[in-house]
Formats: sequence, structure tokens, C-alpha cells
Amino acid sequence: MQTIAAADFKRQCLAILDDLGTDGVMITKLGSPVAKLLPVAPRGDPREFIGILKGKAATLGDVESPVSGWDPTEEWPDAQS
Repeated sequence: MQTIAAADFKRQCLAILDDLGTDGVMITKLGSPVAKLLPVAPRGDPREFIGILKGKAATLGDVESPVSGWDPTEEWPDAQS
């Protein structure tokens, strides 16, 4: 990992960002590390996300019909009862 003083980083930050390697850069002040600059992990293809859970879950019963025995005109029971 490359190490650079904070003052040098301030002067060269855009060039450092352009050439940022996978290891990143350690930024120091008075010889002590104060920050680590790392590249952002690349995002995968969004098309890979669609369907990622295929085969991992199952639908049980009829999800479109109301629950049997439930009358939507009835009030909900008190939470305190």
C-alpha cells in the first residue's frame, strides 16, 4: 500500500484518485496514519440481481384471495386484550 503525507495528498489528490490501485493509499500526518483511501468495490451487472432469489422461496396457498373466515368489516381486536 502506498503511503503519502497529508500535505502531499492535498496537492495531488486528483492525480492520486485517477491512479488509485486496489490496495489504496495510506495518508499520514507527522508520520502517523490518519486515513486510508480505498477504491469503491465495483458494482455487478444489475441484470444479475434480478431473479437472485429464484428457487430460494416458495409460495404457500393462494396469495390473491382473502384469508378464509376473515371479515374485513369486523374491527381488529384490542391490542390490550
